[in-house]
Amino acid sequence: MNIIDHLKEKELCAQVSDSSQIQKLFLEKKIVAYLGIDPTAGSLHIGNLVPLRLLKVLVDFGQQCVILLGEGTTHVGDPSGKTTTRKLLTSNDIHSNCQKIEGQIRSLLNSWNCQVGFVNNAEWLLELNYVDFLRDIGTCFSINRMLSFESYKQRMERGLSFIEFNYQVMQAYDFYVLHKKHGINVQIGGDDQWGNMVSGIDLIRRKTGAATYALTAPLLTTASGGKMGKTEKGSVYLDPEITSAFEFFQYWRNIADADVKKLLMVYTDLDVQKIEELTAVEGSAINAAKKQLAYEVTSYVHGKEKAKEILDSTESYFEGRGSLAKSIPTHDVSLEYITDNPALISVFVDQNLCKSTSEARRFVSQGGLYVNDEKITDHTVKLDSSMIRDSEVHLRVGKKRILILKITTDYIAYE
Repeated sequence: MNIIDHLKEKELCAQVSDSSQIQKLFLEKKIVAYLGIDPTAGSLHIGNLVPLRLLKVLVDFGQQCVILLGEGTTHVGDPSGKTTTRKLLTSNDIHSNCQKIEGQIRSLLNSWNCQVGFVNNAEWLLELNYVDFLRDIGTCFSINRMLSFESYKQRMERGLSFIEFNYQVMQAYDFYVLHKKHGINVQIGGDDQWGNMVSGIDLIRRKTGAATYALTAPLLTTASGGKMGKTEKGSVYLDPEITSAFEFFQYWRNIADADVKKLLMVYTDLDVQKIEELTAVEGSAINAAKKQLAYEVTSYVHGKEKAKEILDSTESYFEGRGSLAKSIPTHDVSLEYITDNPALISVFVDQNLCKSTSEARRFVSQGGLYVNDEKITDHTVKLDSSMIRDSEVHLRVGKKRILILKITTDYIAYE
């Protein structure tokens, strides 16, 4: 098998520094790869899953892999893909984020039955002697060459701080340290890391004469050109406290038809032939592939039991058996909340189903706002007690956003 061709077929390869040599190492099972992840937040998002899926493929085919937790590099901040300087986090926040993210990664790897090593670059970066580092490592870098990389070129016009300028040197140094300590010969990561990776290859060659390699995963975009994993609420995170398991499932369930095949390739273990069969359909038949995608990804992030519960709940809801919909998000409200007769469009905004009243009005005009599965056709309609069904009011925007208002005060319906 040609590993590069396989990764490209699975939409997991963007650039590779020397495909023939990586293939040789692969066949000899001599790839020792590392993936670095900086704990810039307290949770991974679905974009982080792409290079992790690349790492999983290598492990599945018998290669050795290491996860580098970038607790040290996060003190500086990677300018790649950013239009402005990252907010600098405190040491305590970075350490806390690191612990949370390590837990998420270990949980994912466990669900994939994937064995890897873990290292933390705080071990060697936070105790560096700056002058010695400049003399030993800084002399190996050309400013002109660094500025030629896209990650820096994009920022030069808007402003690039000196601390960010050091990031590439630090990431290259990570590769160098890992090569010396653990025999790492391949760095993997997102395609926005290409310049940093190439700098690491060059540093290792200058310092040791050894050949090392880089392999990047693509930065996914939607068919419409937008950034994958973005919603009205922001990024789609793995932490259920930030993005609920239901919202996570619904993100995949409601992606554009044109994106289904690519995302099945990247985010699932389904073989290529099966994915081709699932997506070689027209019209509403593509929904089966979307359900499969949502179930597969939710299973390894939130567990198979939760994925099955959400799948059954959403299907029962749209089949008219709303009482079975255990995983639909709910919000407890008082009876007074209902009987105060607020405008329905205001309720949808208040419950975070719409961003604004103007958006809610637009959904009304487009026929996309529902109460108890009845379409709202007039934006002046108000919420009232006649809409209560079994102490609940069901609110829905299209098929993507659903919420059940549960009445906490005992309610008796009078004829």
